[in-house]
Amino acid sequence: MVSPSSVSQRTSYSPLPPRQYRATAAASFSISWLCKLLQLCLLLVVANIAHADDQLTATVDRNTIGIDETLNLTLRYNGSGGGEPDFELLQQDFDILSRQQSNQYQVINGRAESFVLWTLSLAPKREGKLFIPSLHYQGKVSDAIPITVTKAGQAPDSGDRQAFLEVELDKQQVHVQEQLLVKVRLYTTIGLHDIATDPLQIPGAHVEKVDEQRYERRIGGIGHAVYELTYAVFPESSGELRIPPLTYVAVAGRRDPFSLFNRNTQRLRLRSEPKTIKVLPKPDSYSGAQWLPAASLGISQTWSKSPQTFKVGEPITRIVTVTAEGLRAAQLPPLPQLNVEGLKTYPDQPQQDDQVTAKGITGSRIETTAVVATKPGDYQLPSITVTWWDTKTGRQRATQLPAFRFTVTGSAAALSNQGTGSISDLEPGASGGASKLASGNNFWRNIAIAAIVSHLFWLLYFLYLRGGVSARRSASPKKQPNAEQEARALKRSAENGPPVELQLTILKWIHARWPQVRGNSLGEVNRQLRFPELNKLQELLDAALYLTPPKPMNRQQVNILVSKLLKREVAEDLAEDDNPLPDLFA
Repeated sequence: MVSPSSVSQRTSYSPLPPRQYRATAAASFSISWLCKLLQLCLLLVVANIAHADDQLTATVDRNTIGIDETLNLTLRYNGSGGGEPDFELLQQDFDILSRQQSNQYQVINGRAESFVLWTLSLAPKREGKLFIPSLHYQGKVSDAIPITVTKAGQAPDSGDRQAFLEVELDKQQVHVQEQLLVKVRLYTTIGLHDIATDPLQIPGAHVEKVDEQRYERRIGGIGHAVYELTYAVFPESSGELRIPPLTYVAVAGRRDPFSLFNRNTQRLRLRSEPKTIKVLPKPDSYSGAQWLPAASLGISQTWSKSPQTFKVGEPITRIVTVTAEGLRAAQLPPLPQLNVEGLKTYPDQPQQDDQVTAKGITGSRIETTAVVATKPGDYQLPSITVTWWDTKTGRQRATQLPAFRFTVTGSAAALSNQGTGSISDLEPGASGGASKLASGNNFWRNIAIAAIVSHLFWLLYFLYLRGGVSARRSASPKKQPNAEQEARALKRSAENGPPVELQLTILKWIHARWPQVRGNSLGEVNRQLRFPELNKLQELLDAALYLTPPKPMNRQQVNILVSKLLKREVAEDLAEDDNPLPDLFA
């Protein structure tokens, strides 16, 4: 038998009924699911709070600036990430002068935060109401910022500026194709370096830089360093001509060679005011064949030998030069060709040259003509008249080269005895003319003999000098030749020196100017230098030294070629010379 106590003990540990067990399990699952849901919500809240801290904010140091001033834009992103925002929209209204990025980490009141800063220096492209556009980064968008851009010098804080630009025109109005001088001056009271600017470009006009100067000027008792550029502008059509604003970008402050970032420097952007000038058309009263507005115009004539010694059959060279102040050589018209009975003329290719000074451009056109008389007698070359417009007085003027009279001696029979080829030999494509002249007349034979003897004399003299120089070099240390002294000797020889002397002085100057150049002839040295002036000089010297009869040198043309040769810059001299240009300001 079983006792009642044992029965009750067994019933207290009996399993739950199925329905009650399922209810208990469901309640436990609900509590567990609710806890997980609460944890998920908590994580979402924390993530939203952290994500809310990732903001992109934009600020500027000024909202109102002048067109010639700059502003600083600071963009801050509270978070971490790679890359940078897209600044393409910003460049529609602003030039980005500099851009810096820094990653920073700081702790304030026990709270740590990291952020990224972009600092941009901006310069406006136009006046009026502009906007710093909304910028995008990591899914965040900054607010747009309005900017007011005023005229140069009218901003509230633009007084007593340390650097500014000034544009000056030499005339209030000009005629079409008349020279206008535009002077651009940069004033500064601080040290500027790394100055960069685009060249002046004006639609509808030809522009050339003609002068560059540096000097000091006191304004209001304060000394300013001035850098001045002068441009010659030639309008191509009448109406209004607009001189666009010029922009200079420079770095202010002292450069530290031991600093990687040069934080003590500041990048500046200067912008000039635009100018407008009225361009008048050609006056209706002007009657010249070609429109030539110039400050002055002159015509000169030279001959290769004295007019009193003109003889039948002898070639002489006539050189006519037209010079105009305020006109380019390309604007000067060709002169009328000679057509005189009894004279054969052989014109050479005209030479054009532009001389630039602080007063602008002075153009020259040089026309060289070989003249041969076919019979004796009195001749008259017609006068040459050039009509032009005086820009100083505002009226039409004419410059005339008077008619030239001369007498040719000899006889036509003597010319025929020399050979019928004596005149046609000067024509291009003719051959054998020199031998006909030499065989027909003892005079030319004597000239040829004298030329050969002269060449042999100069060759022996050159070898003697060369031997003496070699001996001196072996006896004493080598001295560096003086390029300036040789340049002065070359100028004197170009004026009136004989062809052989001119050839030697050119070689001596080249060896003094470029000691690394080797060669004892113009052909050898020019294969290294490749200068077109040397090619032309060699042609003139060969014609004067080796032709029979020798061709007189055009001294004016020689002086122009020598002047261009002496002005050769270092950057153009030799291919291996790559010295950089110095700063405009230091």
